Formats: sequence, structure tokens, C-alpha cells
Amino acid sequence: MSNAKIRVLVADDQDLVRAGFRLILDAQPDVEVVAEAADGAECVDAARRLRPDVCLVDIRMPRLDGLEVTRLLAGPGVADPVNVVVVTTFDQDDYVSTALRNGACGFLLKDASPALLIEAVRAAARGDALVSPAVTVRLLRRLEEHERTVVAGVPVDGALSGRELDIVRLVAVGRTNQEICDELFLSLSSVKTYLGRIQGKLGVRNRVEIAAWAWEKGIVRAAG
Repeated sequence: MSNAKIRVLVADDQDLVRAGFRLILDAQPDVEVVAEAADGAECVDAARRLRPDVCLVDIRMPRLDGLEVTRLLAGPGVADPVNVVVVTTFDQDDYVSTALRNGACGFLLKDASPALLIEAVRAAARGDALVSPAVTVRLLRRLEEHERTVVAGVPVDGALSGRELDIVRLVAVGRTNQEICDELFLSLSSVKTYLGRIQGKLGVRNRVEIAAWAWEKGIVRAAG
């Protein structure tokens, strides 16, 4: 199991983008691109047939757009969801919120670094999630514009401890587990335990939903 490669499906209507992603991902010893799709309907068919570990899905595609693809493969009503990471040149807030609501476990801009792309795939494959820091900053800025207030150190619904809130805030601004360890002087196993506890308390599936909860409740400040 540990030496099995992460099987990835790449869906994008641009040949060069698919080729670039394949080049980056196939160069990794633990990742293999098993299929490509040039439109949304082809992506859904291939994903249901091949059951890849991760689907990288563009938003603007013929026949079905990436948001609808995400809903069909990972939405709330899907019995056996696929891990979908949305990759796009479009970073409008409505795309982000719709993609996450439709079950995406990651959201990256196409100008993200190869390292961030690889990390997003690995995170999705292990049931974790990653949102591009650029997207996170936009969402935080939007929250500031809406003048959401923060009660420092106090969870909105009283469910989370102070330490759990610290972790939620770091997740919401795009920190990895290792970065959370370094900032809070915790072991990796402790961070994973905290994240599991937070997910249970909030009734969410992954760190993207933890971040979404933090944004919605207004417990994150753009300054960090």
C-alpha cells in the first residue's frame, strides 16, 4: 500500500496544460497520471471507470464545466466520492465557494508552483486538502470588506478549545501540518489528533471545510 502510486486523472481542454501537468506529476516517484480528459463529460466517464485517487479538474471546459464535474464526482449526494482538486486561471470568489460546496478537496490557480500542485495531489490522496494561498488571501480580504467581527480567542459556537482555534486559524490561512507543528511547537501526531477532533466537533470532512467554517464564522484575520 505504501509503495502504490497516486493515480491521477487530468482534465483540461488545453492540450499544453494537460501535457505540462503530466510532465510535472509523472516526474514524481509516487504519482502516475493514468488518464487525461479534454472536456467535463469525458472526465466524469473516465473517473467513474478508472476510479483514480485524485482528479485535477479545470473549471472552464466544454460539455460540462469543472464545477458540475466536481458535483457529480464529489458532491454531497455521491455515495463513493472521488477526490477532486480544482485547478483554474479563474480565481473569482464565487468559483471558490461553489467548488468547495460541490465537494472539491482543493483549489489551485494555474500559476501555482509545481511544488504546490504536487502537494495538493498528495494531500487529496491522503484525504487531506489544500487551497492555494492566493485564494485564501482573496477570501480573507472579502471577509474584511464585509466587516465581519472577531471575538479574539473565543469560538463562535463554544465548541472549540483555544488550542483548537489556533489550529483552525492556521489551517484557514493555508498552513500545512508541518508548518502548524513548527508554529505551535506540537508534534505531527498531535496536530493530526487535533484536526481529527476539530472535524468531529464541527461535523466537517476535511481541512478545506474547517477553513470554510473559519471564514464563515469570521474567526480569521487577514493579518494572520
